[in-house]
Amino acid sequence: MTNFLTAEWRKLIMANYAVDPNILLPLLPKGTELDIFEGKAYVSLVGFMFINSRIFGVPIPLMGSFEEVNLRFYVKRWVNGEWRRGVVFVNETVPFKVVAVIANWLYKEHYTAIPTKHEWFMNDTKQAIHYYWKKQGIWNELTIEASATSQKMKAGSVEEFIFEHYYGYTKVDAINTIEYNIAHPSWEIYPVKKVTINCDFGAMYGAAFAHLSHLKPDSIMLAEGSNIAVKWKRNKL
Repeated sequence: MTNFLTAEWRKLIMANYAVDPNILLPLLPKGTELDIFEGKAYVSLVGFMFINSRIFGVPIPLMGSFEEVNLRFYVKRWVNGEWRRGVVFVNETVPFKVVAVIANWLYKEHYTAIPTKHEWFMNDTKQAIHYYWKKQGIWNELTIEASATSQKMKAGSVEEFIFEHYYGYTKVDAINTIEYNIAHPSWEIYPVKKVTINCDFGAMYGAAFAHLSHLKPDSIMLAEGSNIAVKWKRNKL
């Protein structure tokens, strides 16, 4: 299957919040259902780096590496006797308007282009990963301090649930859904020591998520990431 996009996704921070499933149902693409872990529906505030991005193998001049921040939730779809587990993006933020336009056009996603920046500090024992994005003149922040030694995810853990989703689903409208495949190996994670989140969820993602600005996440994760590939084939459901 031809790859549309290849890149590295690196230093992925996931701040995971359990929410009322009724908040997510209006956003649910047709043909999918919410993927629940231990009785909870989760949304994740995610920050990471796109590095060495290529479209059909061709480097993207001046825009191959950039920050992305997104809010996503988890769904599944029954196909040929097995579950396809995927994510739905409420919004994805990147610094380049052309990247947002292409993604919205081809995959009907919900990208916006606003200023972003990042800082990474690493030594032999610890690391500090910072992502920032500017909305309505104010810088939001997602920062994590973690060990420098990675470990494998435990089978059946919340970390495995959050990270092991390999499909993207987009709600085009009430009757149309786009499905696409995202390929990457299982990731290793780092023990987390400290987190700082300053996010205006209401301004970024709408009134339904505004209350998350005042909540502590249920869990925080940092994954190393890997090379990834987004397949060109898009299934219309």
